[in-house]
Amino acid sequence: MTRPRRHDSLPQRPASMPGAALHNSVMFDSSTSRPAHAARASTLQLPPGPWATVLDCLCAHFPGIPRAQWINRFAERRILDLNGSAIDDTHPYRTGMTVHYFRDVPGEPRIPFEVSLVHVDRDLVVADKPHFLPVVPAGRFARETLLQRLEQLLDNADLAPLHRIDRGTAGLVMFSANRESRPAYQALFRNRSIDKGYEAVAAPLPQLEFPLVRRSRLIPGEPFFRMCEVDGPANSETRIDVIEREAGHWRYALNPLTGRKHQLRVHMAALGAAIVNDGFYPTLAEESEDDFGRPLKLLARSLRFVDPVSGRERHFESQRTL
Repeated sequence: MTRPRRHDSLPQRPASMPGAALHNSVMFDSSTSRPAHAARASTLQLPPGPWATVLDCLCAHFPGIPRAQWINRFAERRILDLNGSAIDDTHPYRTGMTVHYFRDVPGEPRIPFEVSLVHVDRDLVVADKPHFLPVVPAGRFARETLLQRLEQLLDNADLAPLHRIDRGTAGLVMFSANRESRPAYQALFRNRSIDKGYEAVAAPLPQLEFPLVRRSRLIPGEPFFRMCEVDGPANSETRIDVIEREAGHWRYALNPLTGRKHQLRVHMAALGAAIVNDGFYPTLAEESEDDFGRPLKLLARSLRFVDPVSGRERHFESQRTL
């Protein structure tokens, strides 16, 4: 089980050096343009200098990164201006110009599972994600993402995920394919107007009556990538039922009414039935490489909603199994 890393950055010039530039990290809003395979960028405000192009400035500012590598990033639409529009390697340099750039990850592992398409139209794409593949770049994954694969498959650099599921979770992820209709679909999630169904395999809970609803207050825990339950007003709610009972494990239907990070995993562990192969809950397993033969037994099974553009009821189902 690999763990998230808190920060991902390229080498930075110390702020005490003359002409130091401002760096930070930016998460692009889903309504903006994006490069071919990233949603998280670092930002550089170009310092004073004699350069003719942005490319020349970047090469001088990051001497450890080969010029050819920067040229490749430009070609892959991974260098953006302040507005999120891709620029090419001939773009004129200007002091103070804001540039967003997307990094490479040395030795990035290949996730050996394929993505399936459930639905494609001019406004929406629904993909069936395999276990282990992140939705967007994070940590040690910059290219091996669901977003990157779909952009290449569909030749659409305007794709934007409308929601997220964990890297370890398999199943349905919905993307906006059209910036004009995107706000209407974003509102589905913001207003909780979409029904999301999950399945999980976990230990039996014969002492409890089902269906039941788990409500609790979730806050970031330790380490930073885990969540924990604390006293206080509930900010998370999950409806839980049993689909199938077997001797060693039960298969559960989970319907999150809120969308807190790791909500389903924390709620199941708190009930005494941690999801099978969960390395984060209830206790943190020792860090190790991904074991592709032991995926987290959690599946985003279904999405149901009234389409805000067409007015039709939509219902999508994952074809994957646990």
